[in-house]
Amino acid sequence: MKREIVTTDDGSKTIFFPELNESYHSRHGALQEAKHVFIASGWNQIKNSSVAVLEIGFGSGLNALLTYIAHQKDQKTVHYTGLEAFPLQEHERSALEYTSLPDFKDYAVEFQILHESPWNEFSSISDTFKLKKVHKKLGDFNPVNSTFDLIYFDAFGPRVQPEMWTEEVFHKMYKCTSRNGVLVTYSAKGSVRRGLIKAGYSVEKIPGPPGKREMLRAKKTIPID
Repeated sequence: MKREIVTTDDGSKTIFFPELNESYHSRHGALQEAKHVFIASGWNQIKNSSVAVLEIGFGSGLNALLTYIAHQKDQKTVHYTGLEAFPLQEHERSALEYTSLPDFKDYAVEFQILHESPWNEFSSISDTFKLKKVHKKLGDFNPVNSTFDLIYFDAFGPRVQPEMWTEEVFHKMYKCTSRNGVLVTYSAKGSVRRGLIKAGYSVEKIPGPPGKREMLRAKKTIPID
């Protein structure tokens, strides 16, 4: 499938798929969207000193790099699992030019390691950040129950990949979320919200990133017996 590199409104780049009329990130700003949806609305909600993260849609590695930077500032330990069925090629990663952005100018080595680390096994990006990239489709991914404190649900939208936004998928996400764990997604569709609730999550609509009024944050709240 054809992929094009495009510049978004905040100056950061993303990958656009003409056949799908869909891109990895918001055209209003790839970096702004990732910071708002996954770091401000997700990462910042987790108070654990050790955090297990699952990303559905590893893609460009932008969310992983932002999490790496955030974990250093917060002095936390991270085990990061990124699921990706269709990995980027090296020339596509280079064309995104993320390490030329002011936010990432000091992280060129880490960004390279994120992408060059082997698939399907944990690698050490640093002493406190372990990464496992899983080269599978979501339907073939069977995580252990109650594993993840934070889920970045960053799949293509329901219009393009409806099979990624089903009740069955959200039940799988719920089962692998730890007690008081959080799932965040840029989507605010009513069907997505209802699916998350049916899976067992407590769901709230919160302000979305630039160009989007709302997004969803879900929490696995289990009463203590």
